[in-house]
Amino acid sequence: MSTRDTILTKLSARFAPVHLEVIDESERHRGHSGWREGGETHFRVRIATLQFAGKSRLAQHRAVMEALDAELKAGVHALTIEVLPAGGPLGIPTRVEQ
Repeated sequence: MSTRDTILTKLSARFAPVHLEVIDESERHRGHSGWREGGETHFRVRIATLQFAGKSRLAQHRAVMEALDAELKAGVHALTIEVLPAGGPLGIPTRVEQ
């Protein structure tokens, strides 16, 4: 299983998101610190879950980092986390990547 798929699986199981995207941005960082051939070093996560309601941004990010602790220790060099609203007046599209 790729690192991207592992991240999707872990975050889906842990947070039951209404929206989840995991984007491998490794190629954008070619030649930078932490980059390696084959990618899977730099990721962007966009997540919306009701489990983050009422939590500070710091608490939300810590929860994601905790869920992905093994991946961060095993070679993910950079992780950008975007927490999106799980509902509200504007709403967001329901999308969970497979």
